[in-house]
Amino acid sequence: MTRRLAQVARKVGVSEATVSRVLNNKPGVSDTTRQSVLSALDVLGYERPTQLRGERARLVGLVLPELQNPIFPAFAEVIGGALAQQGLTPVLCTQTKGGVSEADYVELLLQQQVSGVVFAGGLYAQADAPHEHYKLLAARKIPVVLINAAIERLGFPAVSCDDAVAVEQAWRHLSTLGHRRIGLVLGPADHMPSQRKLAAARVIAEQTGAELPDEHVSRGMFSIEGGQAAAARLLDAGVTGIVCASDPLALGAVRAARRRGLGVPQDVSVVGYDDSAFMTCTEPPLTTVRQPIEAMGRATVELLALQIAGSAVPTEELLFEPELVVRGSTGQPSQEQTQK
Repeated sequence: MTRRLAQVARKVGVSEATVSRVLNNKPGVSDTTRQSVLSALDVLGYERPTQLRGERARLVGLVLPELQNPIFPAFAEVIGGALAQQGLTPVLCTQTKGGVSEADYVELLLQQQVSGVVFAGGLYAQADAPHEHYKLLAARKIPVVLINAAIERLGFPAVSCDDAVAVEQAWRHLSTLGHRRIGLVLGPADHMPSQRKLAAARVIAEQTGAELPDEHVSRGMFSIEGGQAAAARLLDAGVTGIVCASDPLALGAVRAARRRGLGVPQDVSVVGYDDSAFMTCTEPPLTTVRQPIEAMGRATVELLALQIAGSAVPTEELLFEPELVVRGSTGQPSQEQTQK
């Protein structure tokens, strides 16, 4: 008990006597200090005293699929800062292969009496994935916000970048440069953002007089290696421009081209998606479609805070406009390529 008092006191910056008053539900402590002590208990992994367990912690779970893709740490930074401004503390939950699953994290967060949960890039985006843990959150009436496209039946508010506009921007850019054989590197077939991108690509291909045969659509896991394998199939099909569903996929496409002795953009142009960190530092710098991370992150926290305060929020998806950022990975196809 003494060790716990000392740890919590150091964490909050108050005396052990103050922590003791909070734990014993005694008067003489401000609401702000009381809440800080309870949050510190949660963060340090201590159980709250029985008489205080009915109070929900000012903790918010932030569940991410990985941290290797720079877009997820970027979202975490924005959301974490916005949560702090609301007096909420983010609890970062990052999945690892063979480690703690998304459903396991939900169980842990429920045990910690979290005030809400934000999901980014989770199983809600995959139609064939298990979704029981989302239903559990809904049944417990835990405030939840999803980032980017989700399956329809979950009923949570969502904040998304407009996949259709993103693909249209990338496709028109390549088409304007003179590319007619454009391919897509997407995620798995049940991945909702990828489905939206494919549907938009079929529309814009028809509008621009191009073709999008099945062999110009290639799928892979969201990684550089997945992008390399998927892009290699497109190169076999003779595409001159590649639109990718993430920046790591695009970097994999660049690698696939170079492994064949092809130049980027001299022989093949590549467009990414996200405009995550360091895309200006690649060789060549990556042309990509930028997600408005700052605006999306702040909207996510605003929707969550309203729910925590007991306000009703619309479950309709908020769509944010992306922005094409042209750099060095795209250019005109060669005269030889246009004549094929």
